[in-house]
Amino acid sequence: MRSLAEIYPADRVTLREVGLRDGLQLVRTFPSTSAKRDWIAGEYAAGVRHFEIGSFLPASRMPQFADIREMIKTVARLEGAFSMGLALNERGAIDALETEVDEIVCVVSATEEHSQANMRRSRDAAVKLVGKVVELRNQSQGKPLVNAGIAMAFGCSIAGTVDPAEVLHLAEACLEAGADIIGIADTVGFAGPRQVGGLCVEMKRLCGDRPFLVHLHDTRGMAIANASAALDAGARILDGSLGGLGGCPFAPGATGNIVFEDLVYLCETMGFRTGIDMDALTAVRAIPESEMPGEQLYGAIARAKPPNTMDWRA
Repeated sequence: MRSLAEIYPADRVTLREVGLRDGLQLVRTFPSTSAKRDWIAGEYAAGVRHFEIGSFLPASRMPQFADIREMIKTVARLEGAFSMGLALNERGAIDALETEVDEIVCVVSATEEHSQANMRRSRDAAVKLVGKVVELRNQSQGKPLVNAGIAMAFGCSIAGTVDPAEVLHLAEACLEAGADIIGIADTVGFAGPRQVGGLCVEMKRLCGDRPFLVHLHDTRGMAIANASAALDAGARILDGSLGGLGGCPFAPGATGNIVFEDLVYLCETMGFRTGIDMDALTAVRAIPESEMPGEQLYGAIARAKPPNTMDWRA
């Protein structure tokens, strides 16, 4: 399997498209397997290389992810592309390890209240699960990366304020458990730029040469400002979702993730080359628009287009 440095080169910004997992977790209708393949192919042609493509959960509970194995195969056939899948329990991790997935994503909640509500386990048990997934990975043939994503890292809709020291403590515990990479998530869109920048500075100090990732939701319209603050503070891996699809059952009124197209524009205007063609990426929106006509898509770039000049990139 490919190494951490190969999947996430330290000398560039990596943008990960999570629309096919986070973007679909709460939808009423979802794309067909064929349409998902077209979604991936269209974004790959536009320059996207990192795809979160589903969760390893029973199809009876999450039918939108019943084809996750097919999606992993689809990504595996694309040169230089990487797939990520969410595993919320040991069974999911075992299923993941039977595939070619490049990265298994685990979740650790920043608050005990959210951990119990979301996963029905304590934070300590969630960290132990990360260690178990690492152990299973080390015994496997494929050896995908193990990602520990810390949910509610900037505030919790159940418990309220989250102490950054708690997030850093959990991040350190996950690293000690063997996680290859840590993510910090503004799951319910509570954060502002100062808060995001401050925690990113501390995460960079904790992780050293190892990268960390930032996952932002746009519940209160702050995601782009927060992404800018994260980049300024040294974050080099960010998640986004085509059209801002997504949501969280613990975030009433949520609009979804940061809009992937707008995130690309932000990075380019800040001088971070993404290798993603804006027009080709925006064209892919036609797929979810057709397949999920009841779902609202967001995005300033889709509405207004990039400036018609040669100098909008920094």
